[in-house]
Amino acid sequence: MSTKKAEIQINYAPQDTISSLGFAPDSSQYLIASSWDGTVRLYDTTNNVMRQKYLHNCPVLDVAFQDNVHTISGGLDGGLKLFDFNNSSETNLGSHDNAIKCVEFSTKLNAVVTGSWDTTVRIWDTREKSCVGTYEQNNSKVYSLSVVDEKLVVATSDRKVLIWDLRNMANYVARRESSLKYQTRCIRVFPNKEGYVMSSIEGRVAVEYFDNDPEIQKKKFAFKCHRAKENNIEMIYPVNAISFHNGFSTFATAGSDGYVSIWDGFNKKRLCQFHHYETSISAISFSNDGSTLAIGCSYLDELEKPPEPLPEPSIYVRYVNEQEVKPK
Repeated sequence: MSTKKAEIQINYAPQDTISSLGFAPDSSQYLIASSWDGTVRLYDTTNNVMRQKYLHNCPVLDVAFQDNVHTISGGLDGGLKLFDFNNSSETNLGSHDNAIKCVEFSTKLNAVVTGSWDTTVRIWDTREKSCVGTYEQNNSKVYSLSVVDEKLVVATSDRKVLIWDLRNMANYVARRESSLKYQTRCIRVFPNKEGYVMSSIEGRVAVEYFDNDPEIQKKKFAFKCHRAKENNIEMIYPVNAISFHNGFSTFATAGSDGYVSIWDGFNKKRLCQFHHYETSISAISFSNDGSTLAIGCSYLDELEKPPEPLPEPSIYVRYVNEQEVKPK
C-alpha cells in the first residue's frame, strides 16, 4: 500500500522570484504561480506537471483565479491580463499608471480588485472588460490587500491600513495606523471577517479586529516571529506572506528565515513549524479546503553577501494534517 508523501517538490518551477501562489477555487489539484521571470504557470499538483504557461512582458507581481479556468494577473508594467486556460486566450483588461502589486477576485461582487504603486485600488468587471472604479489610497503605494466577500483591507507604503466595504466605495470605512513599526509586507482578512492579520519586514505579526468596541480591541496583539539567535546576535527576518486556513481560521506565516509556522491567532499560540527550506519563502497559499499548503521559495537578496551558488526558486506542496492546523 503506497502512502502519500507529506510534501512534494513541484517540477518546472519558475526561473526567478516566485511572487504569488494560489489554488483553484474548487480544487487542491490545480495551482497557479506568478514570477519575476514574466510567467504565470498552471500546475497539476496531483500528477506533478506544468499544464500551461503564459507570459507578460515584465515581472508578474500577483495572480488570482477568477474561477477554475480563468486567471487575472498583473505586474511591473501596470497591465492587467485575463487568461482563459480552456482555449489559451488572453485579454488585456486595462492598466494602472504604475506597477500592479496585488490582484484579488471577489466572488461576492464578481469583480477583480487590484492595488497598485500608483496609489490607487481599481475594480474591474471581467464581462465588460473594463475598469468600473478607481479609488485613491491616501496617496500611498499599495503594498498588500485582501478581500473576503465585501470586506477589503489595504496596507500602504506609509504604514496605514484602509478598511473598505466593496458594496459602497464612496469612502473608506476606517483608516488606521499599522501597529507594526516597520514596513508592511502582507495583510490578510480573517475568513470570518472579524479582523485581519498583518506582517512586517521586522519579524513581527499583528492580529487586529475591525470592531471598535473597547472590549473587542483588547483582544488585539502583536508578536515576534521568524527570528533566530546566532552567536548571541538576534537575526530578524521579514515575514513575507500569510495564508489563512478557511476551516479553522488558523494561519500560516512564511519568512526570509526559510521557515513556515502555523498560528492560532485567537489563542495566541504557535501550533507548529515546518522543516527548514533552502532559502527565503516568498509566497504561500492554503487550498480552499485547507488540505494543502503551497510554499514558494526564492532568494530575495537579503544578504550583503549572496550565497554561492544562488538557490534556485522552488515550489513545494505540503499535505497538512489536522494536528498541524487545528486549534488545540
